[in-house]
Amino acid sequence: MTGWQEFAEQAPELASAARARLESMRHHVLATLREDGSPRVSGTEAGWYGGDLMFGSMPGARKARDLQRDGRFALHANPGDGTLSEPDVKISGVAVEVTGDEQAAWVAEVQPPQTDAHLFRCAITEVVTTKVADDQTHLVITSWTPDRGVRVFKRT
Repeated sequence: MTGWQEFAEQAPELASAARARLESMRHHVLATLREDGSPRVSGTEAGWYGGDLMFGSMPGARKARDLQRDGRFALHANPGDGTLSEPDVKISGVAVEVTGDEQAAWVAEVQPPQTDAHLFRCAITEVVTTKVADDQTHLVITSWTPDRGVRVFKRT
């Protein structure tokens, strides 16, 4: 699995655009898998800790239990005002819960509302940005996976 830093080294422009979009808004949408395999969407905040993309959860929240059972996720950055003046960002991967001393160090540094909050580190399997071209004639879709690297598609 690829951590954020490795992704950023492989695709610096895409990583910069994705990070800027995630940092421009506080709340995003996280998709997890319920026990029966159906999707669940939840609000979440994403951030970086130790160079990794991370997100937390209130203790015992359904999204945390989903990720503990099956770490696959999709994160959709808040689309903002809907104009697509900034790229739409979607990130997929596998979240791994951080526990023990590392979780305690995160709590001490970040000071979340609850000290027993869950913390998940994201292993990245795909990043996609979609934006309207400067000339407003088509969409520009930029995709990265560890196997294929960066690919750019245009849709009219």
